[in-house]
Amino acid sequence: MATIDQIQTRYAVQEKETFKKVSFPQALVGYSLMAIVLIAIGIPIYWMIISAFKHTPEIYRIPITWFPQQPTLANFGKAWNAAPFGRYYINTLITTFFGSGAELFFAATSAYAFAFLDFPKKNWVFLAMLAALMIPSQVTILPNYLTIAEFGWINSYQGIIVPGAATAYGTFLLRQYYLTLPREIMEAARVDGAGHLRSLWSIVLPLSQPALVTFGLISIVAKWNDFLWPLVVTNTQDMRVLPIGIMWLMDQEGNTQWGTIMAGTIFVVLPVMLVFLWAQRYIVDGIATGAVKG
Repeated sequence: MATIDQIQTRYAVQEKETFKKVSFPQALVGYSLMAIVLIAIGIPIYWMIISAFKHTPEIYRIPITWFPQQPTLANFGKAWNAAPFGRYYINTLITTFFGSGAELFFAATSAYAFAFLDFPKKNWVFLAMLAALMIPSQVTILPNYLTIAEFGWINSYQGIIVPGAATAYGTFLLRQYYLTLPREIMEAARVDGAGHLRSLWSIVLPLSQPALVTFGLISIVAKWNDFLWPLVVTNTQDMRVLPIGIMWLMDQEGNTQWGTIMAGTIFVVLPVMLVFLWAQRYIVDGIATGAVKG
């Protein structure tokens, strides 16, 4: 029987060979549609960037200017000093790192249980978990707040992180991907004496890298941009996160300095964009392959 390393190598080669060439008309249509989507998404991002370098009167000017006539960096300094963005960055990094890490851990382990373990009423438990996807997150805010208050975690990192540590979507996505893995590699692991934890760590997780990176990116973006729950569970400026910091830049009387707000928004968006540029090559493969088998 082939060794685990040989099966892993064979599976990696087979995975690369699954990408088939497409005809020129198909490629043309595909790239045209992508160009349309890119324009629809890119124009607001471009407007955000150029507005950060504009003076306020130029932002309101009609007809609009697509390039700053008198570029300025003052908006970035105003945004950084208008709110303690340094503290907001620290808070957001902590809640995102530990929140996404917890989601990945629980999603990877629970998905392994649903994919490879046999236990009573497994399908019923899986259906109950899928039903959780239909419950809006806003419905759980009050019970979560009361629970966190009972533990004394209001205005704390654990109060922000713990309620979102488990994820039904991540479990579903990874379970679907695990089911696409070749059964022979799991059988070879059992023959070699590997237990469930060894199989998960040495075989399943390395082969599931596209799905893990995909879900990790989804989780990071969600945690990084989370606004409502951190707003509810924190009550001091020292515990606020970046999305809440952007809100403090708004002028309640209508004299909003949009250049300052756009500069502050770049502070929030830039780290996520850098993470996306690193992970984007895994996204399509992770989502597409994970949805093939159920």
